[in-house]
Amino acid sequence: MGVIMTGMGDDGARGMNEMHQAGAFTVAQDEATSVVFGMPKEAIAHGGVDRIVPLDQIAREILAADRGR
Repeated sequence: MGVIMTGMGDDGARGMNEMHQAGAFTVAQDEATSVVFGMPKEAIAHGGVDRIVPLDQIAREILAADRGR
């Protein structure tokens, strides 16, 4: 599983895309709750994100993925 949150650049976005292509479940923080939306935006643009959620819902996504959704 991969989670990408607020930040700048695209290095994490590239890594997230590689994880997604390898079969990992991936989550990105949404724009509304990000201080800087650069990194999540790039991950989304590269197609490496399964779910886009607000910051306060990321833990729920992690737990749901752990339980097999």
